[in-house]
Formats: sequence, structure tokens, C-alpha cells
Amino acid sequence: MSNQPLIAPSILSADFARLADEVAAVQGKPGRGADWLHVDVMDAHFVPNLTLGLPVVRSLLATTDLPLDCHLMIENPDHWAIGYAEAGSYNVTVHVEAADDPVKLAKDLRAAGSKAGLAIKPNTPLEPYVDVLKHYDTLLVMSVEPGFGGQMFIADVLDKVRKARRMVDTGHLNLVVEIDGGINTDTIEQAAEAGVDCFVAGSAVYAADDPAHAVEGLRRQAQALSARTQR
Repeated sequence: MSNQPLIAPSILSADFARLADEVAAVQGKPGRGADWLHVDVMDAHFVPNLTLGLPVVRSLLATTDLPLDCHLMIENPDHWAIGYAEAGSYNVTVHVEAADDPVKLAKDLRAAGSKAGLAIKPNTPLEPYVDVLKHYDTLLVMSVEPGFGGQMFIADVLDKVRKARRMVDTGHLNLVVEIDGGINTDTIEQAAEAGVDCFVAGSAVYAADDPAHAVEGLRRQAQALSARTQR
């Protein structure tokens, strides 16, 4: 778990024609810009949309020092996810709804050099996967339906965040609680109060005139709320 809120801008909301510049735009000053860079990989099968894949991830790894947080919204992650770890991604997240053997996959991802993340859709319950999550480094709670950017935040998923937070705080789990979908200045405090460690933000960052400044603002909001709830 992180000591301070982590902000992971999602390049799904970036201008793909200027991707290297868009990545640089969120780096900011050391310790103040993006913590991770969130990369949404979609295959037009597990989700209806199609985005980028491993070749683009390799290109990103060659152009930035930001840790890549690769969110694989794909079928058969048991086969394809390892390549993202071997390429040098910091964290590779797979969907529990798509993985055949999520425990083995977590071990394989770690062996290939990355952290292992497990994502759950808004309607997927947390409880059946608690034992599986003991093998993972990150829990990604989806607060929109995966597949498209710019959707409205689904506040009901915060019950899952709270449950996960309690299990982390009591030592039952040891992982980063991440949230993805509809995170902006209006919703980040709700998520922080529920116990999120890492916040994925797309349009809230890339629609801003100064993306790095937007990252700093989101972090301050989450940090202030976290400090109040811990008093």
C-alpha cells in the first residue's frame, strides 16, 4: 500500500497522434507529476473497443521512465499478459472474468518481472476472489464498465473498495487498491474516503490545459481527504 495517493493518468484519453508528447505532459516535476502511466489494452473481444497492444507498450517503455500500469481488457490473458511483463511493464492487470487460472497467472507475471494486478468489473463481487487476491499486488476496482473512456462514475462499487481496504488494513491482504473509471475532481474524494490508494484518471487529466498540474490537483484532493479520514 502506498503512503500517499498515487495518480495514474490514462492515455486512453490522450491524443494518440502525439503520444510521446502526451506522456511527457503528465510527468511534471520529480515527485509531483504522474506516479504511474495507465495503459488500457483492449482487444475488441473481451470488450467491444480496440486500442493499442504490446508494440506500442514497448515504444512507450523506450520513451518514458514512468512505471507502466498495463490494464489488459483482453481474452486469454493467461497467454498474452506475460509478454507485457517481460517487456518491462511495472504492473500488469488482468480481468478475473477472463483469466482461466488467475493464481498461476499472478505467479507467472511476477516471475516475468512485473507486479500482478487483478481487475473486477462493476457487477463482479469481491468475496469469491479474496483468496485469489492473496497472490496479487494490485486490486483494480472498475467504477465504469470496461471498454470505453469518458463514462460516468458508478458509486456503488465503493462498497467493494471499503471491503478491500478493511482486509488490507487488517493484514488479510497486502496490495494496492486502485480504481478506474470516471475519476475527476467531483469523484476523487468519495474514492479516497472509501480507501483507494491509486486513482486512474483520463479526461480529468488530459482535457486540462496543464495535465501535470491537473495530476497535482487530484493528488492534493485525495491526500487532504485521506488525512481527514485518518484523524
